[in-house]
Amino acid sequence: MTRLFPWIQTAPLALVLAVFLLVPVGMLVVVSFYDYDAFSLIPAFVLTNYQELFTSPVTWQTYLKTVWFAGITWAVTLGIGFWIAYYLAFVVQSATLRMVLFILCTVPFWTSNLIRMIAWVPFLGRNGILNSTLIGIGAIEQPLEFLLFSDFSVILAFVHLYTLFMVVPIFNSMMRIDRRLLEAARDMGAGFWQTLWCVILPLAKPGIGIGSLFVVVLVMGDFATVRLMSGGQSASVGLMISNQYGAMQYPAAAANAVGLLLMVLLVVAAMLRIVDIRREL
Repeated sequence: MTRLFPWIQTAPLALVLAVFLLVPVGMLVVVSFYDYDAFSLIPAFVLTNYQELFTSPVTWQTYLKTVWFAGITWAVTLGIGFWIAYYLAFVVQSATLRMVLFILCTVPFWTSNLIRMIAWVPFLGRNGILNSTLIGIGAIEQPLEFLLFSDFSVILAFVHLYTLFMVVPIFNSMMRIDRRLLEAARDMGAGFWQTLWCVILPLAKPGIGIGSLFVVVLVMGDFATVRLMSGGQSASVGLMISNQYGAMQYPAAAANAVGLLLMVLLVVAAMLRIVDIRREL
């Protein structure tokens, strides 16, 4: 009975994972081998959907575009999130002020993602606030066209939406760092950048890893942001799957969903080999 006790404890969680994760993924894989026409699914084992996935140049470009969005967003959110977390953890000394500033970082999450994205449209538009201001002060003569409905606006929206997912785990890691280590580094003659590189950054790696997982996975699966902020000028795998689903091309959408899942798993596996996030859990 003692040997069975751990299995009994894990059985409810295993059942939940099987029902709500493994079964849907298994059904997705099965449907990805179905054939289809304009009106119905055809239960059959065909490789057409995967042939289109691996041989279509447009599909490859869409996957590369998704990786590009994820990489740029990750780099920007890491740069912003790291320094925000550093400021909150090491510069702000008052616990009350730190809490107030941290809450301010969460204010955008008090509204929906859609509202936050739409708020950029009147600001970035051709006749929007930013262009009008720049023209008014004489900085530019013509409105900047790239600000809205472009890759720039998509990445800007991603950074706005997901930076907090980078801030929180890095901040949590930094708050766990023993301040005596920083004092010891200063006593040994280490400067700011040397302390940052040799002490803070290695100890904050688990938080960076967790934040990176959040941001990359969310960006690679996002389709609403790309659809709204690009104005149809850009594409992502999530948007492609959404369009195929809307056109009732369910097997093709399932095949691309499997491809996206495998790509995300490969990225996650690569990150886990670089950073040991178990220290943070």
